Amino acid sequence: MFSQGRGIVIFFLFLAGVINYLDRSALSIAAPFIQDDLSLTATEMGIIFSSFSVGYAIFNFLGGMASDKYGAKLTLFVAMIVWSLFSGALVLAVGFVSMIVIRILFGMGEGPLSATISKMVNNWFPPNQRASVIGLTNSGTPLGGAISGPIVGFIAIAYGWEASFIAIMVIGIIWALCWWKFVKEKPAASSEKVKVEKSNVATEGKFKLTFYLKQKTVLFTAFAFFAYNYILFFFLTWFPSYLVDARGLSVEDMSIITVIPWVLGFIGLAIGGFVSDFIFKKFAKKGVLFSRKLVLVVCLFTSAVCIGLAGVVTTTVSAVTLVALSVFFLYLTGAIYWAIINDVVDQNNVGSVGGFMHFLANTAGIIGPTLTGYIVDTTGTYTAAFLLAGGLAVFASLAAIFFIRPIIKSA
Repeated sequence: MFSQGRGIVIFFLFLAGVINYLDRSALSIAAPFIQDDLSLTATEMGIIFSSFSVGYAIFNFLGGMASDKYGAKLTLFVAMIVWSLFSGALVLAVGFVSMIVIRILFGMGEGPLSATISKMVNNWFPPNQRASVIGLTNSGTPLGGAISGPIVGFIAIAYGWEASFIAIMVIGIIWALCWWKFVKEKPAASSEKVKVEKSNVATEGKFKLTFYLKQKTVLFTAFAFFAYNYILFFFLTWFPSYLVDARGLSVEDMSIITVIPWVLGFIGLAIGGFVSDFIFKKFAKKGVLFSRKLVLVVCLFTSAVCIGLAGVVTTTVSAVTLVALSVFFLYLTGAIYWAIINDVVDQNNVGSVGGFMHFLANTAGIIGPTLTGYIVDTTGTYTAAFLLAGGLAVFASLAAIFFIRPIIKSA
């Protein structure tokens, strides 16, 4: 897995995930300060959270197409530069409208990340390692979320929230320059082993992009990913404010407590792909999708139950524990959506189809945070928001059982 230059690819993609969520979750940690400085309501803050996903969702698809056409290396280099600059540009915001514009542009920059990771993994690794590698590389994202609480919280308290966004911008630009210098688009020579193993899972022929975009397997994988993202964005955007507003914690305590779910999420995402690949090897006769669906359905359903219960318990400890467990089981499925696309789509379309799936899934980031803000403003509590997130994921996990199936390919 780490030989022939593959280790450096894993290392840089892992770091990209860390920076991605360090940037993305910084706003939620700084939200109490920003809300006070700019006199924003919960609904307005929810719209700002959601505005990120407008640009992000669109460029999930466009970024995936770019990785197929121009290569994952160049696409991710440009993406990192753009999102880092607009992360720093948040300090220029003077009110509600300017915050929205900057967050949309920031989201456009981050949009290509997951599709380009999937494309790079498809370029470098055989099918029986892809779920493991996707999980390992993407596990940097919850680690970024984990360290953002203490880092952003400390800097915001000591130097003002603006300083944290400038620091994060500099880190991203340094990564981009190193990525361009040290990482190659593909191995020096394509491995015959990769080609042979790939043919056992996905077609060797090239099909039109539109063929895949109409398949139930792609659409319902996207729906399951939508439910995943609904819970994730609920946690990512509103959980810190929930701890301060509903549980009465200080910003200092909140910054530390938010680390707990992120650490469990890091573990879940890091091992989820290995679990799927292990099941794949043990039950090869059942087909690769059996291992993917088993992890997806069981873990997404469990995550849904935990997040729903977190909204009705009465103590802070139990709420944090249930949210942490929900994030852990949620992230166990994090590599599966991408692994399914890698399993059923030919290499020429894997970036575009993965980006399309990610685009549909991330409409949850547009809907969820704004809807949560509205629920909080109208009900005065977070209970209904927790239950809605859990109920949606229960439905999606059950739908995955019936509709995620091998794609029958006909030229």
